[in-house]
Amino acid sequence: MTRINRCLAAFALLFCVSALPALAASSAASSASESITTSVGSISDSIQKSSTSSTNTTAAIEGDYNVVEVAALPEQPGTMRMKLQAVADQGSDGEFFLYLPQKAVEQGELALGQVVTARQRPYGVEFSNAQTRKAFFLALTDDWYRELQTNAVVL
Repeated sequence: MTRINRCLAAFALLFCVSALPALAASSAASSASESITTSVGSISDSIQKSSTSSTNTTAAIEGDYNVVEVAALPEQPGTMRMKLQAVADQGSDGEFFLYLPQKAVEQGELALGQVVTARQRPYGVEFSNAQTRKAFFLALTDDWYRELQTNAVVL
């Protein structure tokens, strides 16, 4: 191998090695982005009151809820609908449907009869498994949710 070829080979090797951290960072960012999309949704798309009342506010959604129904939505593959009923009797206003990714249900280890805790946060409502206290889903206010949307950057 000539001296020029050795220099070019060394330069090419150095270039490839220096690019590895950028590739790893890109992969990590992509992985983080994918995990976020499985556990976050907008309030307007994720929470629906079960009553026919005209208000669909989430201000009163805080506390413990029994999972009384879990169903897959055939019209939205990968999406589940959970009917939650307040542990403390609140009448028909103590029920609502939570629409969330199937992966969030699996990660939260949720099943019929379990208890889910809803907590108001400045950015929306956090849902966690009451037994493990592990958050499995965030229903963000629409403003916060729009801020999280990823946009492709063309270089």
